[in-house]
Amino acid sequence: MPLISLEVVSAPTERAAVYAMFVVVALEAALNFTVPLYIQIVQGRTPFDTSLAMMPFNITVFVTAMLVVRFYGRFSPRVIARFSFALTTGALIWLSFVVTNNWETVPTILGLIVFGIGQGALVTLVFNVLVTAAPKELAGDVGSVRGTTQNLASAVGTAFAGALLVTLLSIGVGQAVAGHVDLPEDLVAQVDLDNINFISNDRLEEILDATTASDVQVDAAVQINIDARLDALKIGLLTLAGLSAIAMVPASRLPNYRKDEIPDPSPHED
Repeated sequence: MPLISLEVVSAPTERAAVYAMFVVVALEAALNFTVPLYIQIVQGRTPFDTSLAMMPFNITVFVTAMLVVRFYGRFSPRVIARFSFALTTGALIWLSFVVTNNWETVPTILGLIVFGIGQGALVTLVFNVLVTAAPKELAGDVGSVRGTTQNLASAVGTAFAGALLVTLLSIGVGQAVAGHVDLPEDLVAQVDLDNINFISNDRLEEILDATTASDVQVDAAVQINIDARLDALKIGLLTLAGLSAIAMVPASRLPNYRKDEIPDPSPHED
């Protein structure tokens, strides 16, 4: 016997809801990895500052998830999902443009609030689509599908963001070091470029103190670190924005009915 009834994902609209849920949860996990990484490593702020920056996002998700049901009578799930993914895409693009070394809290909060509106609306919406499409006796199976999808998407989103950002950082540092006149090959050989990660400027200076690097070379390496980190974060956020835009495809397959037009999913006797 299967652990869950596959009947809850038998229709195209139900599978589209699962796909949309996977994407939005994965994007949330990736953003929850990226923003703290930027605030604490690039900006050198404390975990408490990160908590303050993320608080508006979490509150927005909570409030939107409760209030989005008010729009079910006026707009179909398909329309709400498309609009919500447009919000998450725009928010990620915005965040990619405001990423600078002087990135202040206000632009951060603005982008996170917009993303939170889209994310909160989508999480509630796609779950309601699954619930309304399944008979009452399969409500437990719908909950299991939701939990499994969210857990898997959260893990995949975090892993994808980490791998993407580190890969972009490695490529950026490698290219910059190879073409920099102030960083000779004998100095580069003293640093493990095969194990590049996001580190603060102070930590990089401590590593270079153990080498033969001069003050000029240390300054050059620090500047490379600054530029490579910012480029990696910008490209990473734009990549997430692209994934959010692609999610319009499953969103376009969600039901097009309104609240008073929801069909009865219960089986009918002949």
